[in-house]
Amino acid sequence: MGNTEVTLCGLRLDNPVIPASGTFGYGYEFCELYDINILGSISVKGTTAEPRFGNPTPRIAECASGMLNSVGLQNPGAHKVLTEELPRLRECFHKPVMMNVSGFSADGYVSAVEILDADPCIGWFEINISCPNVHGGGLAFGTSSENAAKVTAAVKKVTKKPVIIKLSPNVTDICEIAKACEAAGADGLSLINTLLGMKIDLKSKKPLLANKTGGLSGPAVKPVAVRMVYQVWEAVKIPIVGMGGVSSAEDVIEMMLAGACAVEVGAANLVSPFACRDIINGLPEAMEKYKINNLTDIIGAAH
Repeated sequence: MGNTEVTLCGLRLDNPVIPASGTFGYGYEFCELYDINILGSISVKGTTAEPRFGNPTPRIAECASGMLNSVGLQNPGAHKVLTEELPRLRECFHKPVMMNVSGFSADGYVSAVEILDADPCIGWFEINISCPNVHGGGLAFGTSSENAAKVTAAVKKVTKKPVIIKLSPNVTDICEIAKACEAAGADGLSLINTLLGMKIDLKSKKPLLANKTGGLSGPAVKPVAVRMVYQVWEAVKIPIVGMGGVSSAEDVIEMMLAGACAVEVGAANLVSPFACRDIINGLPEAMEKYKINNLTDIIGAAH
């Protein structure tokens, strides 16, 4: 059997498969379905310093080969996640988790990380810089190299844990932003977040989502994700977590060939709660099919 172990920012994973933030809750909900310790890690639901109710409904819209979502970072806030959600996850998951953090100012990111940093089960912080910058007129941090670097540097000052910056694909040059994050001290990068999209209801003749626009995820975005992972691998020297439309063991291998050392699975979890389990179970057969002995050997091998 092939070796599925990989390393992400110095921490070993039994395999590269990680449920993506926002598609797996805080993890423990899935314990009733299967032993989630099969997972490489879990990127838990995006958390902000203060509680958020999220966007008005409707928040979800299905579309061809994917879905649009505009949940609006609904979460109970960092204090409650630290004292209630993460302890519940620790009861059934015994590996380091990836803590996804969002904010609307650099101080907001820092506050959330400072609150959560003490939890021993957090192995990495995944910093979602696709949020609107309230001090920059609503422009997402991830669309500006300067703002992306500012958030990266601020978070790095308040934690010794690896900081992985989650990049937005809604930019002209993702490599420029990736390099800015690396220069500011990022330990790794996650990409891609969702692509901005819209769906219009033909009966009402209005946008279907209450927020008008939402993030497109699912199989439709995979070619874009693979392209961006490929480009960023050539631009930086830090590890990459690839995601976007991954729904099979073959998709994991493709993402790793492009340059990812770990792979997150998002919308597929909403189609089937067993998606990650099935992908992991399918990896040895896929590795044998493509004559892969060690997954680490194929990271960036398409270059």
